Amino acid sequence: MAAQPVSRVVRRVLRASVRSCSSGAPVTQPCPGEPVVEVLSRPRPFLGEHAAPFSAFLTDSFGRRHSYLRISLTERCNLRCQYCMPEEGVPLTPKADLLTTEEILTLARLFVKEGVDKIRLTGGEPLIRPDVVDIVAQLRQLEGLTTIGITTNGINLARLLPQLQKAGLSAINISLDTLVPAKFEFIVRRKGFHKVMEGIHKAIELGYSPVKVNCVVMRGLNEDELLDFVALTEGLPLDVRFIEYMPFDGNKWNFKKMVSYKEMLDTLRQQWPELEKLPEEESSTAKAFKIPGFRGQVSFITSMSEHFCGTCNRLRITADGNLKVCLFGNSEVSLRDHLRAGASEEELLRVIGAAVGRKKRQHAELFLMRQDSPPALPSTFRNSLRVQVLRHRVSFSSQMVTLWKGGGVPQAPLVAQRWLGSSLPQRHFSFHLDSDANPKCLSPTEPRAPAASSGPLPDSDQLTHVDTEGRMAMVDVGRKPDTERVAVASAVVLLGPVAFKLIQENQLKKGDALAVAQLAGIQAAKLTSQLIPLCHHVALSHVQVQLELDRTRHAAVIQASCRARGPTGVEMEALTSAAVAALALYDMCKAVSRDIVLAEIKLVSKTGGQRGDFHRT
Repeated sequence: MAAQPVSRVVRRVLRASVRSCSSGAPVTQPCPGEPVVEVLSRPRPFLGEHAAPFSAFLTDSFGRRHSYLRISLTERCNLRCQYCMPEEGVPLTPKADLLTTEEILTLARLFVKEGVDKIRLTGGEPLIRPDVVDIVAQLRQLEGLTTIGITTNGINLARLLPQLQKAGLSAINISLDTLVPAKFEFIVRRKGFHKVMEGIHKAIELGYSPVKVNCVVMRGLNEDELLDFVALTEGLPLDVRFIEYMPFDGNKWNFKKMVSYKEMLDTLRQQWPELEKLPEEESSTAKAFKIPGFRGQVSFITSMSEHFCGTCNRLRITADGNLKVCLFGNSEVSLRDHLRAGASEEELLRVIGAAVGRKKRQHAELFLMRQDSPPALPSTFRNSLRVQVLRHRVSFSSQMVTLWKGGGVPQAPLVAQRWLGSSLPQRHFSFHLDSDANPKCLSPTEPRAPAASSGPLPDSDQLTHVDTEGRMAMVDVGRKPDTERVAVASAVVLLGPVAFKLIQENQLKKGDALAVAQLAGIQAAKLTSQLIPLCHHVALSHVQVQLELDRTRHAAVIQASCRARGPTGVEMEALTSAAVAALALYDMCKAVSRDIVLAEIKLVSKTGGQRGDFHRT
């Protein structure tokens, strides 16, 4: 069954990495009402003699047995995701403070002796560590370890996977948040979409089944791609895992960005009502579903809406050797420091046991979230996005499945396709976010006719965002009626002849400047209330961003239009969209020329407000 076409925009808030480390292992006092737990420090022979069913050192005060260990091999990454780090990177831990290969294997050996039977290697990006294949090979020698997995961004996967499989790698998770090449490049600030796809294809080719694809779903970014991801499971042995957006480390929780499991499931059931639930495995974090007749399956990681803390069996060791007993917790215990101080195996076990014994019943953020989270938005709120580029009409997911089945990999980003006219190269792009959009993709679009004039807007005798004492204040729109609101804004980017030619021919090293500017404009429209302090949040039903090249001025002309039904206008959304699209275009071209001028950012028209319509002459 065909899925809706792919496309839509870019995402998320900055995810800070703030941690507090502790090299000691003091036992904290239990909270009132919690059971008092004695941290066991008896020698391992004692445990063996009494035939304990599972290591007491890895069993917490709630009886959870921790048999799954995640080990970060590096803090480094070969991508620069917008929500993860700045373009220039972040300060890294000195190499001398990171775990050596021998230290990683020593700790892994200790945990496996105590009952860990699954180890997953993570990062950063684990596949950029030079000795990753050797680490996998040595882990394979540990008696009792049944599963060695890896979580990767997929950039180096196709090249390394044959060696990794031979070394003993048994499970693969590949992170991929979008199926739109231009959106991928915008998010990660690097090319590489097709390398990731090649890695997924290589994993299937080598017999991994299922190949797990992790997709963090965020409202306003990629929830429109759910059906396209699921459509891939029809002919491929994939387990597409939709992950609810979660707060990490210093990241602030924002319920507006979370798309709940039930909302995602509702979206899927509308397309595939025959979707059936699969039995859940013990300690599984995923709720698995399958469409009858499909080769793969789909899963949901419900960390926020329906947490699985009660059956959590996971521990984590960071690249600098800190043990984390909860992904959401900030407290850590440095196993590295104890190792380098010459701690015996027994001493290390006491440190580990003390940390595991202090593990909370559930991650603390949930207590706050339960009070603040609204119910999931109804399905009628969801918007579908159409990306329209001249001439081509192709279903992305259908093309992807066809190419994969044929052993190939998509060769050209659909969103980045350029169209050259007859004698004069012209590039026209139009992106739409439309709640009533038909499932059409890559269709022609015509330039808009200029808005007609209807006279000046009546003046107001006071500023609406200032109270009677002159202080800033947000306007109360609670009693205003809901009406259909539409606004159009424009901007001009004077590029100069050199940058203009490179954009016209799509030869910029950074990639397709027009596609990136459009994505930025659409995203900006949806984030206006977060950028402009006193703006209300508006549920937009339509966003359109158009860019046209003006050869006479060596310029790009941007027009952004927004539509919503509500008590407040959308002119700020349109203006923000046009302005940020212009800024993104500047960013794409600044390496070529800094003599670029952003000009004529203005409101073109506005309709639907109580004070009448406005159309610029």
